[in-house]
Amino acid sequence: QVQLVESGGGLVQAGGSLRLSCAASGSILSIKAMGWYRQAPGKQRELVARITSGSTTNYADSVKGRFTISRENAKNTVYLQMNSLKPEDTAVYYCNADALGSGSSYSRMYWGQGTQVTVSS
Repeated sequence: QVQLVESGGGLVQAGGSLRLSCAASGSILSIKAMGWYRQAPGKQRELVARITSGSTTNYADSVKGRFTISRENAKNTVYLQMNSLKPEDTAVYYCNADALGSGSSYSRMYWGQGTQVTVSS
């Protein structure tokens, strides 16, 4: 099994910054990609940013130029640096990993428990 633990959420004023972290642990053989999704009240969960093991990244248009995703492969950890935050960034942010665990013959998606990010105007 693979566990994901997020940290770094909180309350910040518009224009401020936060840094989210997510560490994967457990019986991990490999991680293809890690990413961050978010879900605001009444809305569907959406991709924010994703990074592959080869460091290829992609971002939602709404966060390009403001958010940066990075990864430490040796630590199975992914980060999301969020700058110039806006009230519309308010959501629960979920870490995601496409990982192969021991005892499995194929990779699957794993999710963290989520961390609240609130941006006040």
